[in-house]
Amino acid sequence: MGGTASGGACDRPRFLPAGDAALTVEFGAAIDGKINGRVLALDAALAEAALPGVVETVPTYRSLLVQFDPAVLTHGELAEALAALGPASDGGKAEARRWTIPVAYGGEHGIDLEEVARHHGITAEEVVRLHLSGDYRVYMIGFAPGFAYLGGLPEALHTPRRRDPRMRVPAGTISIGGMQAAVCSTPIPSGWHLLGRTPVRGFDLRRPDPFLFRPGDRIRFVRIDAEEFGRLDALAEAGGYLPEPDGPAGGSAGGED
Repeated sequence: MGGTASGGACDRPRFLPAGDAALTVEFGAAIDGKINGRVLALDAALAEAALPGVVETVPTYRSLLVQFDPAVLTHGELAEALAALGPASDGGKAEARRWTIPVAYGGEHGIDLEEVARHHGITAEEVVRLHLSGDYRVYMIGFAPGFAYLGGLPEALHTPRRRDPRMRVPAGTISIGGMQAAVCSTPIPSGWHLLGRTPVRGFDLRRPDPFLFRPGDRIRFVRIDAEEFGRLDALAEAGGYLPEPDGPAGGSAGGED
């Protein structure tokens, strides 16, 4: 079924039944760019292969969930087919894009900024500087529609999650929790720390493709003030503002942070 190598990565994938109609392909046990790259590479190869009976795939940090029609495939047949897949012809490179996302930090937009600064014994401005310095990788989309889980948070900002989660935080919230960062796409409950907010809609049903970010994309944040946030937020609400990717992320969706 596969063993685990050093660093939390499996030397070969583990195939684990997930109910009667799904199979989990597990590549490791850590938040790691190489592990996530293997997940996304298999996802791309499976999409290109168009195997009969495969219904949907869900890539995560370290595994790929493959949902299938049990009238067409068995767990064993699917595992054998997945193990035999080679890389996609483009290596999944077309899916990886780079984004520059504006953020208004602190105040009503980032109510935990000062608390995070006190926790680390630094100023709020230093928290912002550190957060802006990160080159973030979208590891996966999950929990809520369009919610982007990000790796690449500077170690100096690794912060335990809140002891008292909030029942609702607004869409567009930029938050951190543990070693992760995130872009919130819809109003949700959260135990993460709220540093700021972006006017960018990560999920919008009015668009042909409602999801803005994809696993493997890269994000850098740029600071805006509250007035600019209000202007862009109004435009976005009216459907008049949506950033374009800066270009390819400089490599495939795989690889390291």
